[in-house]
Amino acid sequence: MKYIGIDIGGANTKVASSDSEITELLYIPLWKDTTLPSALKELANRLRPDGLAVVMTGELADCFVDKEEGIKFIMDAVNNAFECEVRYVNNTGNFQERTQSSRELAAANWAASARLIGEEVGDCIFVDVGSTTSDVIPIKNGKHVAGHTDFSRLLRDELFYAGTLRTNLAALLETVDLDVGTCRVSSEFFANTADAYMLLGDIDKELYTCETADGAGKNMIDCMRRLARVVCADLTEIAEDDIYRLAKNVKERQIELLCNSISTVAKKNDLDMIVSAGLGEFMIEEAANRLGIDCFSTADKWGKDISKVFPAYAAARSMDKEKNE
Repeated sequence: MKYIGIDIGGANTKVASSDSEITELLYIPLWKDTTLPSALKELANRLRPDGLAVVMTGELADCFVDKEEGIKFIMDAVNNAFECEVRYVNNTGNFQERTQSSRELAAANWAASARLIGEEVGDCIFVDVGSTTSDVIPIKNGKHVAGHTDFSRLLRDELFYAGTLRTNLAALLETVDLDVGTCRVSSEFFANTADAYMLLGDIDKELYTCETADGAGKNMIDCMRRLARVVCADLTEIAEDDIYRLAKNVKERQIELLCNSISTVAKKNDLDMIVSAGLGEFMIEEAANRLGIDCFSTADKWGKDISKVFPAYAAARSMDKEKNE
């Protein structure tokens, strides 16, 4: 039997099979791209699963009036594409049927991950740094004890909006320390975190799946040109070394934010182990090292490709387990 998990986000749709043989990442920005229904039909025809487990975060996209409209759009697209059994994971990590629609499905992809980690690893802080956000989820006695909504998790330091690819650098930085001095940054969307991590070698062009801020390319010069604009410069007036310093400022700030959230969640929940996942595992591992907390990598256990689409994989695994108990 083939069980597939799909994680439908506002920008990325991730796919994984319970046996780890299938991993896919599709860039489908819901706020401007109407191809989700046809993309799901193509997946259904090509993969032909016996069962489908779905998680979502895309309901928050600002093309929808509210979350209910977003959930309905996503569920309709999925239900119309797949003829197999379809089940949705809610924010407790449990399944509900395709005929039910509920706000508890909103932004629940992390709950699928937490369920699998709780079952297979145990008490820990599950940290997933993706393209857009960072989840910091406390797991105790095999179940997550996090807030059930993004709003509540933002209040509890269990979520912060910074990721490996899509984050506007102006959302992370007020100033940057350059060789020529401390410099304020522009609030324009001139560059994203993908530009910084491409320049530093933490990601490659294949992982740079989102659009660029200026619509230009993704080679090193393109990234440097965008990073220079963050301090209102171009490549004729800022030294290459200072562009690298700017990128390092971005990484340092993001790791600092990660440390702050992990430390808060660890102290509140008396937890002393991290399980890392996502495109930004390199940041999580550095944060764990600075905090002196043991870190268990999902990439080491299940492979790098699975780590990048972990909520989809976790949903598929949970469905497989329930069907074969």
